[in-house]
Amino acid sequence: MSDCIFCKIASNEIPSTVVYEDDLVIAFDDLNPQAPVHTLVIPKAHHENIIDGVPAETLAAMTHAVAEVARIKGLDEGFRVISNKGEAAGQTVMHFHLHVLGGKPLGEGLI
Repeated sequence: MSDCIFCKIASNEIPSTVVYEDDLVIAFDDLNPQAPVHTLVIPKAHHENIIDGVPAETLAAMTHAVAEVARIKGLDEGFRVISNKGEAAGQTVMHFHLHVLGGKPLGEGLI
């Protein structure tokens, strides 16, 4: 999608702090972090949300990217992964993404 900010990040039209990248996904630090570590993992192909027909290969690549982000960021003690679907859930960019949060005890609350 030409007006999607995450598509522009994935195609390097907009700079970001890339943490991990492969052929299918890119992970970059969130500009508005909600924890000491807050990295977003997105598919390079546009999918609006987690139930928008994301191919299994892409989901597997995203899972691998989460593991790589955790390793690179030193999240040995644990981390949280969140995906929002729709505005009512707090999704503000309509391009499927996973939030990887950590770097401090997150407790039992959602965020």
